[in-house]
Amino acid sequence: MDKLSAIIVDDEPLALNFLRGILSKFPNIDIVAECKNGREAVAAVSKLSPDLLFLDIQMPGMNGFEVVKKIQSDGMPLVIFVTAYDQFATDAFDVHAVDYLLKPVDHDRVGRAIDRASARITANIDGDFKSPLIGAIDSISERLAGEKLSDSGSDDREQQGIRRKLLVRDSGVVKIIPFDDIDWVDAAGDYMCVHAAGDTHIIRITLGELMDRLEDKLFIRIHRSTIVNIERVVSITALPKGGSLLELSEGTTLKVSRNYRESVRKLFQ
Repeated sequence: MDKLSAIIVDDEPLALNFLRGILSKFPNIDIVAECKNGREAVAAVSKLSPDLLFLDIQMPGMNGFEVVKKIQSDGMPLVIFVTAYDQFATDAFDVHAVDYLLKPVDHDRVGRAIDRASARITANIDGDFKSPLIGAIDSISERLAGEKLSDSGSDDREQQGIRRKLLVRDSGVVKIIPFDDIDWVDAAGDYMCVHAAGDTHIIRITLGELMDRLEDKLFIRIHRSTIVNIERVVSITALPKGGSLLELSEGTTLKVSRNYRESVRKLFQ
């Protein structure tokens, strides 16, 4: 069978990278674009007409269901939802998704989804789903809006709870590290050493990208190569030439460079 062209969509860089890594192991999949939001996804589908769309659901601006509604056309790709939220599974199949994958995904589960998509393409199962599909999406959107209005606080806490985690791949195993467990992070080239709960995890990501991923109110940069969880700081000691030392609750002492001294001082005033 010829290769299937695919677009992957996720607003979280680590999740996007992880899915790309898994899909790259399937010789019949050709990733033609990666998108970080719904707007980019709609544009990429219109331009490239892929066979498959691996699509996150909860994204800022335009969610996954709204993306599906926007891309209705004769060349609509088969959709495989990839999300951290299991409550959308029924909705996903209401809009004729091929499959619904829960994060963190694994190789075997992705493989089964690809097999289902291939079988549907081979059988030429497309049909005229446009009208009922749009109606289903409108119904889902109205229900989700109502749930958000009635229980926005609970929904926000749930979403934060899921997003406040790092996915770390280690020897084929995906480890999930809550932000609250992270003590500090230091850089080693394009890799980050994440020190959490007594263990050190290695992630291939730049320090700037990791700072974008972490929660601003919980983490602060104290050196060009160091990030610290402010909840772990138990003491600050001034140094003669303008720097300072932070002592963490787990016993580590970290140096604050002069360039970051002022931001650290303001934080602990």
